[in-house]
Amino acid sequence: MTVRQTTGADHAPGALEGVKVADFAWAVAGPLVTKMLAVHGATVVKVETNHRLDGTRVGPPFGGKPSRNRSAYYTDINPGKVSVTLDLRKPEGIEVARRLCRWADVVNENFSPGVMARWGLGYDDLATENPSIIMLSSSMQGADGPRATHPGLGATLGALVGINHFTGWPDAEPVGVARPYTDTIAPWFGAIAVLAALEHRDRTGGGQHIDLSQYEATTHMIAPALLDHTVNGASPGRVGNASLSAAPHGAYRCRDSESAPDGGQGEWIAIAVTSEEQWAGFKRALAGEAWVEEGRFQSTLGRVAAGEEIDALVESWTSQRTAAEAADLLQVHGVPAAEVADGRILHADPQLAHLGVLTEVDHPRIGRHHVTHPAFRLSETPATIGQGALIGEHTAHVLKNFLGLSDTEYAALEAAEALQ
Repeated sequence: MTVRQTTGADHAPGALEGVKVADFAWAVAGPLVTKMLAVHGATVVKVETNHRLDGTRVGPPFGGKPSRNRSAYYTDINPGKVSVTLDLRKPEGIEVARRLCRWADVVNENFSPGVMARWGLGYDDLATENPSIIMLSSSMQGADGPRATHPGLGATLGALVGINHFTGWPDAEPVGVARPYTDTIAPWFGAIAVLAALEHRDRTGGGQHIDLSQYEATTHMIAPALLDHTVNGASPGRVGNASLSAAPHGAYRCRDSESAPDGGQGEWIAIAVTSEEQWAGFKRALAGEAWVEEGRFQSTLGRVAAGEEIDALVESWTSQRTAAEAADLLQVHGVPAAEVADGRILHADPQLAHLGVLTEVDHPRIGRHHVTHPAFRLSETPATIGQGALIGEHTAHVLKNFLGLSDTEYAALEAAEALQ
């Protein structure tokens, strides 16, 4: 696969060059906000601790023997950031964190509501010393209200929002989403809110505290169902891979290829015919299949009503072809279709390579590996994907060069074990 190669040198200044971020966030939803800032030029200092590791540092896949410095999962979420380790259980560690917040333009955190305030690092505390500070607090259900202290992670939140109600088969229990769905939605709201706050600060000099409820950010993804229930009292449920407004629409078994892994389930293709134009292309692709000309299938309503029958007819066609063969033929005729892909297939996909979805970077422990590029491109200030940091790799550099601590002050912090 051809991928973009980034050395970290000789690149154009990013759109956010000069923006300084103190990043206390961990796991996925919070750090993805600052990933978008870091790859576009912001200096992001990620605050970590060896006493409670960021969960992604111990999550696979690993480059070699599993360790806190070999997780490709972590580096994919945190490219280009610098890492410092502080022990926030100690007053000396808290004081360094406070100095870091005075240095920063933006503070990012996704702890349970109240945690930062208990450390003396809440927005009111920070704004007293830095009135222009912008703070993003991203929590499950916001900082106040009856459910503000409800604990949980993205998988919990997906169920609370109702996403899981729609994922699975009509006659079975919900299956959920493999990766917490909310973790990939809320960061976009967070990043846009921070950019808006920076623009507001540049005009007025004033800071802001952004209270982002990941619950509220995610509900818009099921807005039609919520509206249908509110207005009509309907309670739509799971429909598997089908669509209530399109057919054929699903995943269809194909002929196993020689490259299919032993013991695997063979190849599948995803097809979604969502317009009459696409249906016309589908018929051209399946020329010779008599059923595509039947009158009852010539309208969207007719095809949706006969969805299960159409699924069986489509699979009788796809099962005679490999997924690649079927996808190529359908795409030529303007039909959205693609092989159901695992990681190996995605790495070899020519379209993803053309779009530069994966960027290859170096890492001192993992070696050469891939990081996902933001889905958007800025023509004049393109993103630059840096490598992931070893835990605490930049502690001395940040404290001495960013915060101006002397060698004596740094040694005192080490002696107090505040830099763990």
